[in-house]
This record gives sequence, structure tokens and C-alpha cells, in this order.
Amino acid sequence: MQYILKIDCPDQKGLVHNISGILFSFGLNIIENEEFVDHVNDHFFMRSEVVGKLNRAEVFNKLCSILPENAQIQLHEKKKKNIIVFATKEYHCIGDLLVRHHFGELKANIQAVISNHDYLKDFCEKFDLPFYHVSADGMDRKEHEQKVLGIVNQYNPEFLVLAKYMRILTPDFTNNFKNRIINIHHSFLPAFIGAKPYAQAFSRGVKLIGATAHFVNDNLDEGPIIIQDVIHTNHKNDASMMARSGRDVEKIVLSNALKLIFDDRVFVFNNKTIIFE
Repeated sequence: MQYILKIDCPDQKGLVHNISGILFSFGLNIIENEEFVDHVNDHFFMRSEVVGKLNRAEVFNKLCSILPENAQIQLHEKKKKNIIVFATKEYHCIGDLLVRHHFGELKANIQAVISNHDYLKDFCEKFDLPFYHVSADGMDRKEHEQKVLGIVNQYNPEFLVLAKYMRILTPDFTNNFKNRIINIHHSFLPAFIGAKPYAQAFSRGVKLIGATAHFVNDNLDEGPIIIQDVIHTNHKNDASMMARSGRDVEKIVLSNALKLIFDDRVFVFNNKTIIFE
């Protein structure tokens, strides 16, 4: 069996030696390993892929015995993640995810699609996926989110992916999924947050437009950034032309961010990410 071990904790001497020694003592073979020390915060991060048979509780307890207090330890079998995708009307990001899922490239199981419009219903059902249309018409935000949460809880997903879901989630909702909601934002954050980023970019005469994949927290578009990318533009491109070009960047950035997350290569620390690529 293949397992992923992720550890982050205050730094101290001998951590790599002590951790690898415990893995060896349980007959586990390290096939991939990477570590990093954040010297500003004196904090240690380590990700290992190991192969062998293990008793998770025994290995976990032994690691706890040699690590500093408040160490964060994740140890689990390497497998596909279960996810729910949220969408509204834009099709480019969800279309890319559904095609990758169909051909086994996503490293995740899409359990369902939830949308506040039924615009993408026929498209999603072509991939034999459950589609839930939860209209927000006539409902306040809390009532709408409770209905959405009721559906999500039926599946118990590991992550929620906002593939151009054009609604702002409240803290009451996001607090249920800390560092488990991934959003694709159509600009190079922290610039041009909120609505109409391409119109904002055009009015500023920018020469680069981009996309940002980030975790969702209580503050609009301010969650930990996972990955970003940009493309060049110029004065000949108006806001609509920028938006068309931006869609290609958005779907690539989202896909690349999800690959890192589903492969357990992302740590969240102090509203930042540490990524072992």
C-alpha cells in the first residue's frame, strides 16, 4: 500500500532523522520525500510518500512522541479524493474538469454538481453526474446555503470546487469546510478583487491578465493562494477580449491547483501556502 505523510510543526534539530527512523522501524520505504523550513516563522514542513503495510494508529502515536507540541500530522492511504463541483452559468472551467474526470485524469471522484441556475444541467448530465439546481430566487443567503449544505452533507466530500460559482459564501458556510473550498478567481489577486475584474483591468491599461486559484475563507478573495498564472495583453484588447483570453488561463490554473491539492502537496500556514511540486 502507498501512503502520504504530511507533517508541519515548530522546527527543531533532527526532525528528518527522527521521522525517517520511525518510518524505517515500521518497515516502511520512503519513495519520495521533501522538506522545507520557514526560517521567518521557525516552522518545519515535510511530505513523504511511503510504501508498505502499516498500523496507522501505531505509526501516528510514535510520530507524536518525537515531534514538538502542536505538530500537525496527516497520514492516509494515497487515493482519489471525493469532491463536489459548484457552478453557475460559465462552462469553461467545469467543462475542463468534467472532461478530465471522464478520462481519469482528475485524481478525484466528482460526486455531484450544484448550481444556482439550471443552465448547465443538460451538459453535466451528459457525463452521468447528479446535478442539483438550487435556485436562490426568493430566498435569503442563509436559507439558500442551508439547502445547499443539506445536499453536500449527503455526500460528505473532502473538497468543494467553485468552478465559476458566482455567489459569495458566508462564514457560516465556509467554516464547515476550512481549507477545503477551492475557488478560481478571474484576475491576478490581490489586484481587481470582486466583480468585473476584466473591466477593472481594462480601465487601468494593464499589460498582463491572469487567474488565481485560492482557498476560500471569511474574507472575499483573500484566502490562501495556491497557484497563479498570467498572459500578455495590450491596448488593442477591450474588456470582452480580455475575458475570452482569461478563460483559458482560468481553467488551466484551476486544473493545476487541483492536481497539487489532490496529490496532497499543499500546506496552509498563516494564510499562505507551502507547496511541494
